[in-house]
Amino acid sequence: MTTDIEEIHRAMREADCLATPAEVSAALDRMAGEITTALADSNPLVYTVMNGGLIFAGRLLSRLHFPLETSYLHASRYGQQLKGNSLLDWRVRPTQDLKGRTVLVLDDILDEGHTLQAICQHLRDEGAARVLTAVMVHKVHDRKAVPGMRADFSGLDIADRYLFGCGMDYKGYWRNAPGIYALKGH
Repeated sequence: MTTDIEEIHRAMREADCLATPAEVSAALDRMAGEITTALADSNPLVYTVMNGGLIFAGRLLSRLHFPLETSYLHASRYGQQLKGNSLLDWRVRPTQDLKGRTVLVLDDILDEGHTLQAICQHLRDEGAARVLTAVMVHKVHDRKAVPGMRADFSGLDIADRYLFGCGMDYKGYWRNAPGIYALKGH
């Protein structure tokens, strides 16, 4: 199956910009301040959830001016039901010793939150003393894994639409877009 690159270009040309690059940058600055206040003295281990968290992590981590250790993990969820970690398909598992550590998990978006919730539970089960989460986008809707679920640190609250940019993709493309965009008509 080949990608229709013209469709990819058209998606961006027709997209609604929901957060400009300047708004994203301001949200990142605010989040960095909040994270610094909360974690600067905790020697945190920061995990980026691949692939979506890559762009967000790169933009956020350079704003954190305290010592931290970084790594990545890659997991997806099997099916729609969540019963502990057994439903995670680990493509790259956490490899560091988590016992007693403060861990911050970075991801691009908190949509329903099932996968992020399972990742955090796994990190706790592996001995992390504290697990916090940070996302660029909190998608606003009532379908969260846990009613009222939020990340500990959120950049922007965005409407429930098909989003791309800042790590989120459209058919594998546009993760690199500097703002947050919604697909026209969705």
